[in-house]
Order: sequence, then C-alpha cells, then structure tokens
Amino acid sequence: MASPVSITPASSLRLAGAAMGVLLALLPGVGHAQGAALASEGLAACDAPGLAEVLRAPAPGAPEWPARAHALDLQHLQWPGLQAEGALRLVAAWRGGLKAVAGEPVQGVDASLPLRRGEALPEELALKFPHLRAGGVLTLPPGLGLDERWLRAELLLLREDAQGRVLEASRLQLPGALDQLYAEAAERLDYGPLFAPATRASGLRLWAPTAHQVQLCLYPDAESPAARLLPLQWEPASGSWLLSPAEDLRGQYYRFLVDVLVPGQGLLRQRVTDPYAVSLNADSRRSFIADLDDPAWMPPGWLQHRRPAPAAAPTDMSIYELHVRDFSWHDPSQPPALRGRFGAFAQAESLGVQHLGRLARAGMTDVHLLPVFDIASIPERGCVQPAVPEAAPDSEAQQAAVSAQAGRDCYNWGYDPLHYSAPEGSYASDANAGGQRLLEFRQMVMALHGLGLRVGMDVVYNHTPASGQHLHSVLDRVVPGYYQRLDAEGRVERSTCCDNTATEHRMMAKLMSDSVLLWAHKHGIDSFRFDLMGHQPRAVMEALAARLRRQLGHAVPLIGEGWNFGEVANGARFVQASQLSLNGSGIGTFSDRARDALRGGSPGDGSPAGLVRQGWGNGLFSAPNGVAEPATLAALQQAADLVRVGLAGSLRSYRLRDWRGVSRPLSGIAYGDQPAGYASEPAEVVNYAENHDNHTLFDNHVLRLPRDVTHEERVRAQMLVTAVTAYSQGVAYFHAGMEILRSKSLDRNSFDSGDAFNRLDWRLQDNGFGAGLPPAADNAGAWPLYRGLLADPAIKPRPQDIRQARDMFLDQLRVRASSSLFHLRSAAEVQQRLSFPRPPRGVPPTVLMARLDGRGLPGAGFRELLIVFNAGREAARFSWTPARLGWRLHPVLAAADAADTALRRGARADAARGELQVPAWAAAVFVR
Repeated sequence: MASPVSITPASSLRLAGAAMGVLLALLPGVGHAQGAALASEGLAACDAPGLAEVLRAPAPGAPEWPARAHALDLQHLQWPGLQAEGALRLVAAWRGGLKAVAGEPVQGVDASLPLRRGEALPEELALKFPHLRAGGVLTLPPGLGLDERWLRAELLLLREDAQGRVLEASRLQLPGALDQLYAEAAERLDYGPLFAPATRASGLRLWAPTAHQVQLCLYPDAESPAARLLPLQWEPASGSWLLSPAEDLRGQYYRFLVDVLVPGQGLLRQRVTDPYAVSLNADSRRSFIADLDDPAWMPPGWLQHRRPAPAAAPTDMSIYELHVRDFSWHDPSQPPALRGRFGAFAQAESLGVQHLGRLARAGMTDVHLLPVFDIASIPERGCVQPAVPEAAPDSEAQQAAVSAQAGRDCYNWGYDPLHYSAPEGSYASDANAGGQRLLEFRQMVMALHGLGLRVGMDVVYNHTPASGQHLHSVLDRVVPGYYQRLDAEGRVERSTCCDNTATEHRMMAKLMSDSVLLWAHKHGIDSFRFDLMGHQPRAVMEALAARLRRQLGHAVPLIGEGWNFGEVANGARFVQASQLSLNGSGIGTFSDRARDALRGGSPGDGSPAGLVRQGWGNGLFSAPNGVAEPATLAALQQAADLVRVGLAGSLRSYRLRDWRGVSRPLSGIAYGDQPAGYASEPAEVVNYAENHDNHTLFDNHVLRLPRDVTHEERVRAQMLVTAVTAYSQGVAYFHAGMEILRSKSLDRNSFDSGDAFNRLDWRLQDNGFGAGLPPAADNAGAWPLYRGLLADPAIKPRPQDIRQARDMFLDQLRVRASSSLFHLRSAAEVQQRLSFPRPPRGVPPTVLMARLDGRGLPGAGFRELLIVFNAGREAARFSWTPARLGWRLHPVLAAADAADTALRRGARADAARGELQVPAWAAAVFVR
C-alpha cells in the first residue's frame, strides 16, 4: 500500500549530505534547490506515521481542469470538442504550480510549445485510438516534440484569447506518449526484485517514467523502522529506476519513495509498495525481497514433485472451481490452525482432501482457485469472525450479524487485487512473514498435484481496488494516469465494479504478462481463468498465450469471462477478448447459451418474475411451478435448441436442424441479440451451469421447481443439469459443492457474505440451505419470496440426498472420462461425429437425444454413444427404430454399484421392440 506526503522545502532533515543533493540536482526535471529539499526528507519519510490519510486538495482558485486531451505520441495531440477560436499552446511547470483560471492569464509557466491545428492523424494513430471523437488534432512543431522532461512536468493545453487570457484548458492523458518514448526498451527489462546470476547480489527495478526521483526504503524485517535509504538510478531509455545488484538484500523488506507530480495535488512523495512484489508483510505494507529460486521458499520435494502432464487439449479438462477458505473452514477434520489456509490442502486424511481425491479418480482433472493473489479486502491480521446466532431458517438475524462485520471479517472472494504477483497473506499461517506465504502456497500446489489435479488460478487484471491517493492504490501512485483506463474527462472508468486498468497500454499489458508467467513458471500454476477478460485486447491475450508456450515449452490453457459491456463494448477501443471476438484464438470463454436455457431466466434478472422463470432443467412447460408465467411448448423447444447449442460446443459453424425443422449453423440461431454459436473450435468454449457468481444451482432450482417436488426429484433435477455440462463438447466447468447440492441460503452474490453463507460441509450432512435470509445488500428485494422457501422443511435435503448427488456426479465424471467422444478437439470432428436425432412422433417434448460416432477415433472406447436426456417429471418410453441396433446402458451407469438406481433399473434400449425408456429428470448414456 502507499502513503503520500507533500514535498516542502521547509523540511530540515538530512539524508546523505551534499552528495545526495548533487545527485538529485542532476536528475532531469529536478533543479538543485528542489533536489536538496527532496533529500532533506531523509530516512524519516520511510516511516512517518499518519501519512496514509493525508490528501492535498488543489490550491484555491486553481481548479483541476479535466483531462480531455490526449498525447497520442510525442508529436500528435488530440483535444476532442476543441473550439475553433483562440490561440493554442502547451505549457509546462517542471515542478508543478500551474494556475489556469478562465478569463485570466495562466501563471507558473516554465516553458511552452506552440501548436498547429487541423492536420490529419497518421492512420496508425487513428486506428490505435478509435474511441476519440474526430477533430481537435494538434501537432507540435518538428524538433519540439515531447521528451522525458516534458512528460514528468505538470502540463496544460490552453486555448487563449488575443490578450493571452485562458478561455479553456485541458490536462493531457499521457499513455500514448509514454508508450512511444519508453515501452520498446522497457518491455525487454525485468522488474521487481532482481538477482545477479551465480551470486547472492540483489537489486530492484521500478518503471516510473514520470517520477522526479525514486528512493528505496530498506527494512531489516516486517516491523522494524527503516535501516537504510538508497537512491535508484534513472534509466532514460526505458523510463525505469534501478538499484543494481551489488549486495545480498534477500529476506529484507522495502518500499519506494516516488516523487511525482499528481494531477490536482502537486509534487508528492509517494510511499508505495512494489507493483511487481512477489511477497509482502501483513496487510501489504512492505514488499519482501525473495528469490523464488531459493530453496528456503520451497517445500520439501518441490523441485522433484511430479506434476500432472499438461492437458493435451483444453477439451480434455474437467475443472472444479474452489475458494481456498471455503474448502477447509468448516472441515472438522482439519487442524484448527490450518482451516481456511493454503496448508489445509496438504492434510491428506482430511475430509476435504479425500473428497478431492474421489473427484480426481473419477475424472476431474483441474482445480481452479478463486483469487489467491494479494487481496485488498481481507485484513491479514486482526480480522473479525462474526458471532452468527442460531436462529430460524428465514430469520434476518444471521445476515445482520454477518453484514455488521463484513468490512472487517476474514472473508471475501478476493476480486480486488492489491499486488498481482504475490500470494494472499490471510491464507498463510503467518501473514507477516514474507516467505511463509510463498512456502505454503507452493505446498498447496504440490498437494493438489499429488492428487493428480492440475492447478488453475483465477486472475483479475481488468481492475484494481482503487486509484489515485487511496490506501489501496499502488499502480496509480507510481505512474499517475497510466495504468488505469480513463474516460473522456480523465476520470477512471469503473464499469468492471472497480477502477479499471488499461491493458491496451503496453506496460500494463507487460505487467499482466510477466505476472502470469511468474505464477506458471515459479509456482507451478497450470492454467488461468481471466475475470472480465472482455475488457482486455485480444491481441494482448494472444501474445500472452504465445509467450507462455514459447517460454514454458507447452501450451497453457487460458479461459475467461468474455462478456461484452462497458466503455470497451463492441470494440470501441480495441478488438476485445470477448465471446464474439475471440473465435479462432484458441482462448476459451464461458458460454451462457445452455446455462440460461438450463437454469431459466438470466443471472442479471433479479425481478420477482425473473427469479421464478423456469428453464429446460427445472420444469419449463412440463412441470409448471404455479408462480411463473405459463410457458408454451415453443418456449420449451427453443430452450432445447440452446441446450443442443451447448452440447455442440457453441460452435458457430455446426449445423443443426432446429425445432422448426430448419437446418442452419449455430451462428444463425438467436441468443437474444447475439448468435448462439460463436466459437470456431471446441477449446474456445467453457460449459457451465453454476460458478461462484449468482445463485447456486440448488438455490436456482428452489426458486423455479414446483414446490411439491420430492427430495429425490430435487436430486435428479440437479444432476440432470450437471450431466449436460459433463456431456457437452468443450471445457467442462463445475463449481465446488454443486455435486453436494450446495446452497448459499438463496444468496445471489455471496462475495462478502462470510463463512456462514459460503459453507461447504464435507461431512455431507448440511448443504447450507436455511442458514437465514441472505444479506440485505443484494437480496432484500427478494426477501418476501425467500421467506416461505427457506422456512419450508420439505426443501432442505437430507444427508442421504447429498450423498446420492455426490455419487451420481462421480459417475457422470467417469462417463465423461471413459471416451474421447466427450472432448472432441475440432469443429470438423464435432460436425462429423455429433448428431441430434429427431425423436419420432409421440415422444414427450422433454426428450432430447444426442448421438456420437466413435468409429476410427482413438480413445472413443465405443462404436457409438447415444445420450437421451429427459427433462420431464415423468419417465419417457417411446419407439425409435435405431434402438434395434443393440444399445446398452453405459457400463458405469449399469454397474451394480452405480449411484443412480433409477437410471440403472429404468433406462433401457429394447432391441426386440425398438424402444427406448428413460426415467424422469435423467441423462441416460447408451453405448454400442
């Protein structure tokens, strides 16, 4: 974290005598007198108390003009909406202090540059900045372009009248110029802690091209005052500051003092941690100097441990999404000191680890961890555990207790990255020991690898928790206005929920790329899930994928949320890494097509009508719930088509005969205002029906199923939906607990709802339903609907129901793992091998059939597979001529110990009669 302190020449402390004053005087943009003033702050600036809350407002009478103008490169500026009249110039104050008031001459100018109007932009700049309105193009005279001194000054574009009075002013958005001047050299360098080959010498590099000075505060440990203050050397080609490796600094802690002009604040000394920190002390106050190749930070056997082989293709992956704290907090078999921590994964005899082992043996291949980087919202020491009262299942008391402590408790999903490349301290046994979180994170990875599970990581490079002078702002303290994406006025965009980053800027893209490579290369992470990936450029994601392949020697699967919204929507600023823009890239996006058809409604619809709207998987048309608008047969058939879209991998080219009998590519089937089919290859689609966001599948079904369904029927409806995910082409993605009927007591957004609403019970006794009304912040509007449901004892599953669901899910994994037909690798193979037979007349409309041809396919295991899904509440029995070909139930599902006894006994293909029979709410897999 960072703390600002205003730089004042009245300071009387000395740092290092005359030598430091001379050094500062030589730095570009810092005069001798100013340099002496900066040096005089001395070692005291490393530890001065109370500075974190200091904010300095703009001086009276000197308003902070918006940043409507852009430095596109070193020669071209653009000021959208610029008025025609008036003279134009760019003015600078090397150390700040410009005063520009409308109707008065500007004051405090150290230098100015004339500007020429109206020239056309070079085509490459027009393409690079498509979101800027036309017009307002300004050019600096040849030989007078922006340079390093100008880019670290306070700058204003002025429109003045004939008497030199200000008519209008604009600050400049500088990323285009900074990228042109520095990025080519800067991209080739390493940042953060540096270690000289074959020696123990340590150094550091920070990219801070607009800084006037950078110094390093060195601390002997996590708590002691700073022992030394060292200057960093300016590297003019790259815009970086370097402390060359000269001595062994490993095991020490550090912060930077960055002297930089901040818009509206003046010249500030920022006390800030390292954006490239690999570890920190508690609550991220100091960065930790650690060589990640040092055996001290490796658990025993780390270098020799056997990692599961990389996925031969992303479609071979079956992924289990899991939150570190959820995994073990409620597990009584875990040592109390390890509950909620990385170390819990190494407890081989614990109930949770045994559950993961069962999943792995059945066919789960990967665990994807919700954010495990350094998180801003979880106190790493002194967090509070709310005292949640025992109360009625529909009481407000539980959520009131949780909500009262939500900002101080030990829980959060963690989508607020403070330091991208350091493990989270609250998951370590000692957050204040910088090496401990490194050691225990690797211990967790090694333990999961030992179960045969690859480890994926949820990463959040699309936003930071804060910007500007906020306590949780790091990047914007180092290079103000660069790392964050700005709007037309120069304000930080917040469409992602938080302060958006700008991965279209080259050094933000490098930070992301370097960070991902570090996790993969140094910590053994096998794949990555990108939060709100559609806010990042496709080109940046493709370059990252190529770099990982090149440097690691194998492909690393990349998947992410490809949602299209916000200031970047529809390619407004660049070609996005979004659903409709990534086809052909090999990068996967989550498909909402089958998800919505299966669940009913849409996750974004929290209206009373939307919450009860049924889907194909919970009784649409066939089992009305009595509260939703009655559905038509056409609605059921349209939903079935979207389920087929999911089963076919949402492939744009796959041809399907739709419910009307028209043959068309999936790109020709509508999903709202988008094409249902959007991917070029199966690897580009992630199939899912539940993840950490929104209602769990169980809770979704509680809202939509008829109230009179039995416990057994609830289990069957749940497992019908998981079967669709398991048997679809593409990557299969499952949320932890959906196999044990996980409920969050109807909480639709449990990111900050604490342990009480996010529980996982590996004893398989309680699924979490009826833990009280969910927190008011995101749910109060639905409380009238929720109360009656939560209070209904007929809804809460029994332990035997939970065990039944788990065992049925394990069988589904075994079926998926039994044949390569469930993870075909190309669109051509899917078109060739997957078909959707049209059921004959008289077949209930709830029946959907999929046929897979395994002839000549390595690993197919069977000549043919036939999947018959019955989404109806009644068993389906019907004549079908191909049933005479000698189908039998899949060996896993027909085994004497198969979990689904109704399927084992009630699903059959009668060759003599040419009939198929499938139980209610079931997915029967037949083989030849």
